[in-house]
Amino acid sequence: MARLPRFVIPGQPQHVIVRGNNRSDIFRTDADYQFYLEKLQLACEKHDCKIHAYVLMTNHLHLLITPQAEDGLGRLMQMLGRYYVQYYNHTYQRSGTLWEGRYKSTLIDSEAYLLTCMRYIELNPVRAGMVAHPSEYPWSSYHCNALGLSDDLVVPHIEFMRLGLTHEARQAEYRQLFKHHLSELSLNEIRDATNKSWVLGSDRFKQRIYKKLGRQVEPSARGGDRKSAQFHIEHDLVAFIKGQVEKM
Repeated sequence: MARLPRFVIPGQPQHVIVRGNNRSDIFRTDADYQFYLEKLQLACEKHDCKIHAYVLMTNHLHLLITPQAEDGLGRLMQMLGRYYVQYYNHTYQRSGTLWEGRYKSTLIDSEAYLLTCMRYIELNPVRAGMVAHPSEYPWSSYHCNALGLSDDLVVPHIEFMRLGLTHEARQAEYRQLFKHHLSELSLNEIRDATNKSWVLGSDRFKQRIYKKLGRQVEPSARGGDRKSAQFHIEHDLVAFIKGQVEKM
């Protein structure tokens, strides 16, 4: 069965996940993380992509990235993957594939979901039980976005810039967001959209993408589920949480 092309719109953020084959480690030492980040920056410059948030875990990684050209993200991931596999196989005297198939990605509704997705990405080490707070994990964009430490890889998105008039004000507001836990519904929504390559956004955003690309942007609804009382309870709860997140 032919694979559908990815949802890509130049200037629209994407949440990207790359995993090691069979969930094996893809980073072992500090040098591995540093090499990957250096090549990621090089690939972003070459293919005109902007990184807003990232985290490198031991066996996978997350990127929040905006390609400026339709083929920018695909070319970036191809270039980055080739660089890193060659480095990793040479360093550890191994051969064969390193990645678990194709990278996974979802188109992000920046107005409604960008800040939530940034928190989702930078909180990964906390959810994994590796650290108690994202500031304790060295291989993420939290230090730049929340603490103001220099990171040439990170380019602030306009939604992040709207948090305040100065760098200090934006960082303070961003830190405040981490005092609120992401709900299970929000976590599952992001995971499902990314792992299944659907569009993550409001109904209005999804309708706009559907009209633009002429493709289904989310799973087909099941009539029985939509008619059930439980569906309406969960739907109302999701709408409430989205409203609260958008007010943050």
